[in-house]
Amino acid sequence: MSRFAPTLFLSAALMGGATTAQAALPAEATLYKNPQCGCCDGYAEHLEEMGIEVTVIDDRDLGQIKEASGLPYGLGSCHTIEMGEYVIEGHVPLAAVEKLFEEQPNIDGIGLAGMPIGTPGMPGPQQAPYEVYQFTDRQEAAFMTL
Repeated sequence: MSRFAPTLFLSAALMGGATTAQAALPAEATLYKNPQCGCCDGYAEHLEEMGIEVTVIDDRDLGQIKEASGLPYGLGSCHTIEMGEYVIEGHVPLAAVEKLFEEQPNIDGIGLAGMPIGTPGMPGPQQAPYEVYQFTDRQEAAFMTL
């Protein structure tokens, strides 16, 4: 065995772990947004860079989309995404999206209220912890803090 074998095995294991997390994400997503919102397009581009095919729909009533998704009142953002069996509200960092699909909890979805600086699609440095929530039937609970 060469002196590089342990490094090669470790590298292969790390790459396999990254592939597993990536493989857990659905191949497609639908993003509903306001036609004038550029940060939503930035979030869609972020998902596409992760290998997810994104359909952007900007001609639907966002209020109706949010209501139908079971989103809790007052925790909305500028866009709503349908991905797999879940709804993702707003500029949720990819770490939370990956956790959602790795764990597959029995919930309607996750969200990040508002449009926090530093999240995908929102340029700038993170200014405060991101409090990602989960929701079911308009009831929210903590999901994770990033």
